[in-house]
Amino acid sequence: MADKPQRTQPRTRRRDAGKRAGTQDGTLRVTWVHSEIGHNAAARGTIRALGLHRLHETVDVADTPANRGMIRRVAFLLEVAGPAGRAESEDSQP
Repeated sequence: MADKPQRTQPRTRRRDAGKRAGTQDGTLRVTWVHSEIGHNAAARGTIRALGLHRLHETVDVADTPANRGMIRRVAFLLEVAGPAGRAESEDSQP
């Protein structure tokens, strides 16, 4: 039987992962603020797909169209910090 390779670092979750100051370019800081109880399974699955596991947990997710779509689907359960989107609206053309 082959020996298992040794891990160089233990697998632990950082408790302060969501408490870092500021966001990097291309990321959104998402905080889960309202319970999923009473909502459909799709909302619960979307919360999990964003990487959220506990209420009031904060994660940084990449600012991609797929992640923005997931955030839009469950926006009533989340708070989002980061880029607000386009600087100009399409209506404000000269």
